[in-house]
Amino acid sequence: MANDPPLDPEQPRDRAAFERLTVRPPDRHRPARALLPGARVTVVRSTEWDGPWQVEFEGTVDDLAAPEPVDHPRARAGESAYWVRFDAPQYDADGDGPYRKALIWERYLRPERARQAD
Repeated sequence: MANDPPLDPEQPRDRAAFERLTVRPPDRHRPARALLPGARVTVVRSTEWDGPWQVEFEGTVDDLAAPEPVDHPRARAGESAYWVRFDAPQYDADGDGPYRKALIWERYLRPERARQAD
């Protein structure tokens, strides 16, 4: 896995930017229950407020970094955030963007069910 090519061809550029902004390399350890890189997800809107994205859309869990704990007063106990690569660029609830990838709290991710063979 460590020598596998990244899921996203822009990954080397993203990783360099990530490391410059955070002054730390991305964590590579994934918790046992974590969604795996390449997992298909739908990014959903909140039922409690008008966000965090303008619409629901599809994406793929990215391998930029392992999921990380959400450090926020409104986070749920044990909640993680995942890097997700969007199928198409998206605007957030404030109208900022378009973004092609973002760190998304797991409460806003709905994993696609694996299709079963007929």
